[in-house]
Amino acid sequence: MRVELTSEKLHGSFVAKVEEISGQDLLSCYQCGKCSAGCPMSFAMDILPNQIIRLAQLGMEVEIAESKAIWLCATCITCAARCPRGCDLSRVMEALRLLTLRKNVDAVEPSRIPEEALADLPQIALVSCFRKFTA
Repeated sequence: MRVELTSEKLHGSFVAKVEEISGQDLLSCYQCGKCSAGCPMSFAMDILPNQIIRLAQLGMEVEIAESKAIWLCATCITCAARCPRGCDLSRVMEALRLLTLRKNVDAVEPSRIPEEALADLPQIALVSCFRKFTA
């Protein structure tokens, strides 16, 4: 994967929007990985939670939008409890979901979830996912 960093991405409106909506300072994260190590949903994520925040820090909106990780976050706040810098990654994930939904991009269609998968999915993940479809 080739990553192109520009000043516009690093200091662009996407980073500012994520910080404004989440109320978190993205640069406070120094990538210790404790959020990913404690995340009960990280096994199912294509990009780990600490990697999501790094992408957000770098203004990589497209890569985040293509990821399924922001939709799998159960907002259990384990990441915030473990973070030595007090960064609440669940709030960042919610901000990323909001920004994606504002573009009318749906990652999960509830009616398309197979019944056998519903039995295996954690209830908190389903509640968190369906909550995103109500406004």
